Amino acid sequence: MAISSTINKITLNIANMDQYYYQTHELTVAQHPSETDLRFMMRVIAFVANANDSLSFTKGLSTDDEPDLWQKSLTNEIEYWIDLGQPDEKRIRKACGRADKVIIYTYHERKAHVWWEQIAAKLQRFDNLTVFHISAEGVEALVQRNMELQCNIQEGEMVLSDDEISVVVSIEERN
Repeated sequence: MAISSTINKITLNIANMDQYYYQTHELTVAQHPSETDLRFMMRVIAFVANANDSLSFTKGLSTDDEPDLWQKSLTNEIEYWIDLGQPDEKRIRKACGRADKVIIYTYHERKAHVWWEQIAAKLQRFDNLTVFHISAEGVEALVQRNMELQCNIQEGEMVLSDDEISVVVSIEERN
């Protein structure tokens, strides 16, 4: 018998003073059995960083031809393709061909640094690609089946918190 995904309910209150975006999102997000709490929270952080009413989580790890998050137009064109981790060049090339804008968020500093050194030169040709690195030490402690999270963004600094824990998140663009 296969292990099923964990369904997490998230009430996410976002106050982004940098982009004048203030919204509450009621999210239901599946966490794949092989997905760590850290990776799950990185998906939530990627959602916050790009939040709008059209952004949505996809099937994620269980589907190879979809990103972790995407935003589609009313005509079903992919406007934003958002992936996490260290995807291979073939996947990035495919994403850049299918979407108007591709964003990759890395985490795990050492692995991300090695990946970036190996692939950066090959990615220079993609004008619609941006790569960021997320640092959020201890963010996995926020994971619960039912979460109520507050996120404040001001002057480029993100603070993600619940009633007990507060985590400072930094997102830096890779060059």
